[in-house]
Amino acid sequence: MTDTGKLKDYIQKSGLKQEHIAKCLGLSSYGFARKRDNQSEFTQSEIEALCKLLHIDTLKERSAVFFAK
Repeated sequence: MTDTGKLKDYIQKSGLKQEHIAKCLGLSSYGFARKRDNQSEFTQSEIEALCKLLHIDTLKERSAVFFAK
């Protein structure tokens, strides 16, 4: 389960627009919002791309954002 709050913090810190992030992932803005809000799951390749875009560098950070309980 994605920690929506932490993901939103990383997006805000990056200065990137959510529309741009969605396009980089090959998603619509709506599709990205559904995944961000846990209505759908991110794929492994989407998680990898998000980590690169948002500079989520350590395994601990990745786990905290994308594998929250």
